[in-house]
Amino acid sequence: MLTRFLNSFRREPQLAVVACIGVIIAYLSLSPTLMLFYGSFRSKPLGVPNAEFTLAHYLYAYTDPSTYQLLFNSFVFASGSSILATGFAATLAWISIRTNAPFRKFFELTAIIPNIFPPVMLAVSWTVLLSPRTGLINRLLMQMKSVDEAPLNLYSLSGMIFVEALITTPLAFLLVSASLYSMDPSLEESARVAGSNNFQIAWRITFPIIRPALLAAVMLNFVRAIESFDTPAIIALPARIEVFTTKIYREAVGAFPPNQNLAAAYGVSLLLITMVFVYFYRSLTQRSERYVTVTGRGYRPTIIDLGKWRYPAAGLALLILSLIVVLPFLVLIYVSFISYIHVPGPKTWELLTLDNYRSNLTDARTYRAVKNSLFLATGGATLCMLLAALTAWVTTKTRVAGRGFIEGLTFIPWAFPGTALAIGLLWTYVYVPLPIYGTLWILLIGYITRFLPYGLRTMTSTIVQLHDDLPQASMVCGASFMATFRRILLPLLRPGFIAGWIILATIFLREFSTSIFLYSPGSEPLGPLLYHFYVDGNLGPMCALALIVSVICVVLIMIARRIGKVGGAIEES
Repeated sequence: MLTRFLNSFRREPQLAVVACIGVIIAYLSLSPTLMLFYGSFRSKPLGVPNAEFTLAHYLYAYTDPSTYQLLFNSFVFASGSSILATGFAATLAWISIRTNAPFRKFFELTAIIPNIFPPVMLAVSWTVLLSPRTGLINRLLMQMKSVDEAPLNLYSLSGMIFVEALITTPLAFLLVSASLYSMDPSLEESARVAGSNNFQIAWRITFPIIRPALLAAVMLNFVRAIESFDTPAIIALPARIEVFTTKIYREAVGAFPPNQNLAAAYGVSLLLITMVFVYFYRSLTQRSERYVTVTGRGYRPTIIDLGKWRYPAAGLALLILSLIVVLPFLVLIYVSFISYIHVPGPKTWELLTLDNYRSNLTDARTYRAVKNSLFLATGGATLCMLLAALTAWVTTKTRVAGRGFIEGLTFIPWAFPGTALAIGLLWTYVYVPLPIYGTLWILLIGYITRFLPYGLRTMTSTIVQLHDDLPQASMVCGASFMATFRRILLPLLRPGFIAGWIILATIFLREFSTSIFLYSPGSEPLGPLLYHFYVDGNLGPMCALALIVSVICVVLIMIARRIGKVGGAIEES
């Protein structure tokens, strides 16, 4: 039997590649999932032998009245922020892409800038602005109105919704803008001929046509919000507002002694919720052909003339961009250069300092965190994209049995919240005989597992455009699959590979939700270090480090784009 199995691999080398990819994807997807379930049904804590099967953790969780408040808070937080973010994104995308508002190209470019900022820092910048006691906007309003009580309070469920919506607006903008770019404007032109004005056309024609993209953005941002630990760590924990991720954190890290079993039970619940909504998201995107308006016929998207409403529309777009980009960025710069936080005034010039940057550039802990994050960003993104390229090829270009199973396994990481994944990995590598617990390698595996779908998305959309002639000709001439993949496929896939690498490298460099559970003192990346600066009240060094991280992200993007261009030029020559 074994001999027959090995001979089949020799006859069809692609089978060996598919089998290896299947084993890797199955291991990455299933091991933390199964161990998360295992830990939730285990009677004893992590690492303690001779445990029994029990439902006690689920009974404790779901007979506790506070759990239902937690569920309510989580759904209100995720629903409110996803709807608000999609509303901001749709408005901004329509103004910057479909209208003649002034500076619309600048608006479109600026909308994606927050992707280089650590999300935890965007939440911190709003605490600096709207904290009841020390918030700059609150203190300014209190001085203007001569009142003793702050008019705005960020430490509330509505404050969390507002901040998370601003953080996730750029993601929704990418989805909605892509749909607006590919719209055939003939229906809009027909409505205009029939006498409808611009706003009636937008409400009755444009937005109904892009409804799948809007619903997909809502679903995706719902998943992003309900699994988020960035905003809850900064706002919910101090305000004692419980959501799923804060509850998992309190039980797994904040409790003494930690209760990883109960954290795993909450993690299973969160995983099941996110899988349901990711399934809805995938269904929406797969059925979007029912709303197709771009066909083989030529079309030219038209720009809507807003007339006298051009400048109010530009003002509205500028207001949204001020909330998601300008104000947070100015706060980060301001706090990074002052000795202590205060409302800007004449004394500010006397308090300007470079000490926050000096302390970061000379601190051994910061240097180690930067080095760790750069390793995770460059090495992790490269490994993840190679795996994504091979997986995309297997699922789209082969007819080998089992490719559907592999495609199904890639669905699991898409729905895996960072906090739940971290708990599953903790259970996995306590029992798996690999010495990676508490090292950078467990972080690397966690990052690749969680963000593999991001790489798959870019590689799949690129690889489906390639014809099979060149790879088949290469293998007919005697080249192995791996040689064909390295010499033929990867060069042809370079644009998608570089785009996916840039996305993953910037995410890995500033990742927080998974890292906070998995790092040890020797393997601390930048995300947990930024959070500990915040907890310790070192906002100046924190903001300075956040700007350093943003600069590193920009440098990585420039280097990756340069490599892509140089590689393309070498091939052409």
